[in-house]
Amino acid sequence: MGDQCAGARRARGAGKVPSQSSAPQPPRSQSAKPPARGGGRARAGRGAARLPGEHANATSPRDAPAPIAPQRATAARSRTEEGPAPRKTGSAPGPGASDAGPARKGAAPARKGAAPARKDAVRREKGAVPKTHEPAPRAPPAVAPCCCAGPESGIAGRSGGVGGRRLRDVLKTLSLGRQDTSEAAERVNQLRDTLVSAIRARGSSFSAIDILGTGSYYEHVKISAPNEFDIMFTMPAPRVELEQCDDSGAFYYMSLKRNPQGSDLDTFLQEDGTIAACKMLFALRNIIKKIDIQVTVDKKKAGSPAITLRIGNPPMEISVDIILALEVRSQSWPASTQDGLKIEKWLGRKVKQEYKWKPIYLVPKHAKDGRVIKEDTWRLSFSHIEKDMIKNHGNTKTCCESNGVKCCRKNCLKLLKHLLDQLKTKHGNRRGLDKFCSYHAKTAFFQACVRWPDDKQWLFTDLESCFQNFLDYFLDCLNNAYLPHFFIPTHNLFSRQLIDKASSDFLSKEIKYEINNRFPIFELQN
Repeated sequence: MGDQCAGARRARGAGKVPSQSSAPQPPRSQSAKPPARGGGRARAGRGAARLPGEHANATSPRDAPAPIAPQRATAARSRTEEGPAPRKTGSAPGPGASDAGPARKGAAPARKGAAPARKDAVRREKGAVPKTHEPAPRAPPAVAPCCCAGPESGIAGRSGGVGGRRLRDVLKTLSLGRQDTSEAAERVNQLRDTLVSAIRARGSSFSAIDILGTGSYYEHVKISAPNEFDIMFTMPAPRVELEQCDDSGAFYYMSLKRNPQGSDLDTFLQEDGTIAACKMLFALRNIIKKIDIQVTVDKKKAGSPAITLRIGNPPMEISVDIILALEVRSQSWPASTQDGLKIEKWLGRKVKQEYKWKPIYLVPKHAKDGRVIKEDTWRLSFSHIEKDMIKNHGNTKTCCESNGVKCCRKNCLKLLKHLLDQLKTKHGNRRGLDKFCSYHAKTAFFQACVRWPDDKQWLFTDLESCFQNFLDYFLDCLNNAYLPHFFIPTHNLFSRQLIDKASSDFLSKEIKYEINNRFPIFELQN
């Protein structure tokens, strides 16, 4: 027995390794577990020296008897499963000591000429990680990778790519100053009351005129400055007959079904019995110009239903659009509106029924058939219902109340309007940006509220993801050239007859750029 031990020491000292042990051994699979210490046969390290007396024809190194105390390799394999072993106090770390740990008492020291350790052990000592043990590191996420996602993706499941704090800071800059708003509203109300009193006192065809505040100021979504106001001057109309003049379902010729004697509209009837829209708007403009008030009346814009008045001088100038509208009551809505106003899941069936009982308004607006402009046509207007939906926008009655949960619907609308305004400021009217207006943003807003009707899908704490999803829907409308009117679905506001492809593509590209670069346009000053 002593001769065999002496022979083993001489073999190791001379670096004589049997030829069979020098053959490379395939690595053990990751799923296999190392044998329990002291139980059965231990796995021989790759290229380990064979002891004297070991049978030269062993079928596999795995079946060979355990070597004498290769504890360092055993400890390394155990720490692969159990984690790194704690370092002993006062032990000097060697190469790879952070992985392999300190040498243990009784471990066989490495000698000159000894066979190399297993590749996995070498990689652990050098700090490398075997490919089979951990997945490859992931690349950092791209900025706003889902800017072109479809509208079916959930709002709550989207991580914000814009930055909630950044958007909240932008919203603060869009808030109207209380003092400026109060002063502007006082001047506008004074002008409005003066106009109505003067028009009624003339005893003209507009003696029954009334007031209806519409637009972003009265909807509480006005941004930046209280410098633009829209006011409807409404006139009651008797029972009328509407004749659709194009395929959109939004424009009509209007005539009186019954013409009672002494009607205020008799003056504006044409030979064919229709009411002359251009003649009626022109008459109201002339009356306003003769009233002694300190305002400037803008020149008439082709196809515009508004009479624009300006109070004061820049930069404190206030623009007021007076819009003539005929109010039609006791009559069902036109057939083109049958599939519109789908608010059952958003605001409820009862609210929809209440809206359907409200009157409709018609404003003098030219219809276009290609390049041909049709005069004396009237366009349906639902401004009064739009104002009510924006003010009461929650599917629960407590949404955004003092004791209720605050949503971000109106904030998303403000941000989109601001984005369009800033792009127009940057590019002017080039590339057809003048063809886009705030009504496109408002229509997309209503459609988005129907797609995501629950208040929980618009939590203010999720502002960034909600705005991202709202922009995704708006981009889809641009790319598909389809934004249906909320009340008249057959009227496509993004049709190629109204907005050409080059203009849509340019706006879509600009919005995507802003999304992917975290909205540098918001840093511009108006």
